[in-house]
Amino acid sequence: MGKLVLYGVEASPPVRACKMTLHALGLQYEYKLVNILAGDQRSKEYTLKNPQHTVPMLEDDGKCIWDSHAIMAYLVRKYGKEDSLYPKDYYKRAVVDQRLHFESGVVFQGCIRNIAAPIFYRNETEVPRYMIDGIFDMYDFLEAFLGNQDYLCGSTLTLADFSCISSVASLLGLAPIESKRYPKLSAWIARMEQLPDYQSNNGNGAQMLIDLFTAKIKKIV
Repeated sequence: MGKLVLYGVEASPPVRACKMTLHALGLQYEYKLVNILAGDQRSKEYTLKNPQHTVPMLEDDGKCIWDSHAIMAYLVRKYGKEDSLYPKDYYKRAVVDQRLHFESGVVFQGCIRNIAAPIFYRNETEVPRYMIDGIFDMYDFLEAFLGNQDYLCGSTLTLADFSCISSVASLLGLAPIESKRYPKLSAWIARMEQLPDYQSNNGNGAQMLIDLFTAKIKKIV
């Protein structure tokens, strides 16, 4: 196995999703901090490896991959001893892919990045109410996805769970989840929090982002 290096920052949900995947696969890796707010990702060295200058980025024996969903799928395909996290069965994989696309477009972009970008890069201090409402709309979908199953794609853990919990856990400060309204989602979060080393791989970083939001946001309008 080549040397694995993960580039990222703890507050980033996609970075944490990759950390959870690496841990689940039992893979050793080097972690290199990229200070996004300081612009480390725009250095010449970094952009030569990743012209999109994003985190996370995985370097595997000199070959670079970015986008958390691509990284996670790659890791399971190459290093997984079995395929439960990202099934080879066409239908099961399609369900996982759907949830991953949902996390990418709705949960992360729609509910996190659209709020975070104006706050952290344009120093805005107010968040429109409709954006917070959109988080609860997203929760409604996740509650429906869970149905009567323990995880987002069925009875076993998949990459979709890692991806979604990394973002959902980061939104709890902005949109707290009430167990009466979201019993299945609440139970799923509690279940994910029981994973080995959950706190170091996801919980601590999620709290960092919550704290950053709390420090910056002065008003919901």
